[in-house]
Amino acid sequence: MTTWDALLLVSFGGPEGPDEVLPFLRRVTAGRGISDERLAEVGEHYAQFGGVSPINGQNRALLAALRKAVDLPVYWGNRNAAPLLVDTLTEMRDDGIRRALAYVTSAYSSYSGCRQYREDIQRAQRDVAGAPAVDKLRVFYNHPAFVACFVDAVESARRRLRVDRPYLVFTAHSVPLSMARTSAYEMQLRQTARLVAGPLDWELAWQSRSGPPQVPWLEPDVGAVLVRLAAQGVPGVIVVPIGFVSDHLEVVYDLDTEALPAARALGLNVERAATPGDDPRIVAMVADLVAERTSGKARPALGDLGPSHDGCPLDCCPAPLSRDVALRPLSRRRGGH
Repeated sequence: MTTWDALLLVSFGGPEGPDEVLPFLRRVTAGRGISDERLAEVGEHYAQFGGVSPINGQNRALLAALRKAVDLPVYWGNRNAAPLLVDTLTEMRDDGIRRALAYVTSAYSSYSGCRQYREDIQRAQRDVAGAPAVDKLRVFYNHPAFVACFVDAVESARRRLRVDRPYLVFTAHSVPLSMARTSAYEMQLRQTARLVAGPLDWELAWQSRSGPPQVPWLEPDVGAVLVRLAAQGVPGVIVVPIGFVSDHLEVVYDLDTEALPAARALGLNVERAATPGDDPRIVAMVADLVAERTSGKARPALGDLGPSHDGCPLDCCPAPLSRDVALRPLSRRRGGH
């Protein structure tokens, strides 16, 4: 019987000062041939927030809450900023940890939202002699707690908007069509959106595109959607960043700083729903996901897709063809989304 002796919180990471912005962006874009001049342009987004991404502070709050809720030692490692996974796995090894469960702060299945995290864990393991084994917890896009947080966030935004039946625009990070077609990403997002929207009218839009213009990505862009809704005279709109678990930079910049002010300037009555962050229900959800693996607790899931698999199949969410991701097989267990 498999046993685990720690929980590893895994996230994207972000800079915590101006001097960290460029090194962070270099890690994020490693191997893509992007110049420092172009990265400096992207870094201007962080400059508006003092060079600090909100994500690490949000993860510290989540970490503190998890350490009270989970009956295992809890560690934290990032893909692209301190604490880096290689350093965290070294610490875990030195503490005698042999096998850990990993909670990744990404609710959906895609290359960038799931498999790439597992690949980065593997790279860190190869660099740390004696590193612990790590098993990722399932994606949680249709977990009742995750859905409930967004339902309540929509209701709070509706009260601010003062419109009985607002139109909902759900947003998620756009990805290349080649990536979207080889994962359940869009299908899962639409399932969660339907669960959150209930009887309200809604559509799914995309944000934070970062690829070259000649590569097709998921559309429409949220900004274009809000312009259209303003022109149509829609009485009230709530933007719901359903693809994100916390209010990190891509939420507070792409939505709060750019898209929503531009829409309001066109006369659109629009509010944004909050993301779950370290809501106590999310903390309890993580504890439940751990209990599923350690003690066989029930695996709740809303909608008709059922709970996601634990072990990903070998061909799950493959990388875009332009990426070099030659790693050993991730898992030989198979299962449905």
